[in-house]
This record gives sequence, structure tokens and C-alpha cells, in this order.
Amino acid sequence: MNKAFIKEPDQSGPVHCPRCGSLGTVVNDRTLAAHLGADFHGRVANPANFCPYPACSVVYFDQFDRVITIEDIGRPVYPKDPEAPMCACFGLTRQDIDDEIAAGSVARLREMIAKAKSAEARCETAAFDGRCCVAEVQRYYMQHRQSAG
Repeated sequence: MNKAFIKEPDQSGPVHCPRCGSLGTVVNDRTLAAHLGADFHGRVANPANFCPYPACSVVYFDQFDRVITIEDIGRPVYPKDPEAPMCACFGLTRQDIDDEIAAGSVARLREMIAKAKSAEARCETAAFDGRCCVAEVQRYYMQHRQSAG
């Protein structure tokens, strides 16, 4: 077929998950390489995107609507699995935050935030979305602290 009749995907605008329609978060090649085995690494084009919608089974997708799902990954992915660590670098979970709220403490959260800002953090390769978790941890804490009373 003549290439003049093939529409290339628009790479300038936002990219939405082909299954749920959520706006994807661009992930770089280092993030993909850290989470995908050789069998799956070539299944999505660069740049790839992370689907942040918790109920969607897609973890990564590209502009050609190719996907890598939770089943392909084979291990818990936050936020798809609420019991998976929110902080992939240091293992902080929602339950840990709920325990801090119940205890009226923020010591563990402060410790994790300090570590996340240090050289120990490896968000780009540890987190499935390649991003630092601090904003998500703080958001979760504030929402659940308010609902706890």
C-alpha cells in the first residue's frame, strides 16, 4: 500500500488509553525496560504511556493502540491493585498510611517523603509510571485523614 494513504498517529497531542479513554502518562524507555521482560519490551512503541485508571487492565499503551496489561506484567501494579505499594522505592502502602492516620502519626510519611527526595529514590525505574509518588501519597493521606474525622 502506498504510504500516502496511511495516516500516522498524531504524536503532538495527549494520548488516551485505547480501552478506558484515560489520559496516559508518558513513560521513558528506562521505565519500560525496568518493568518489561524482553518478550514485552518491543510490544509498545516509544514513547509509551502508562494508564493511571485503577479499574483498567492496561498498564502501558502506545499511539498505535498496542497494550501491555496487568496479566502481562504478572505482579501488582499501583493503582491497579490497591494493595500494591504506592511508593515503589520504599514500599509504603495505603494500609501503612491508614495505620499512620489511626495512630495520629505522620512520622513514617515524613520519613518516606525525605527518602523520596534523596539519592536513594529510584522512581524512574521502580515506579510503573516512572514518577515520584510524593504527590499521590500526600493526596491519599489528606483525603483519608479528613474522612477519618
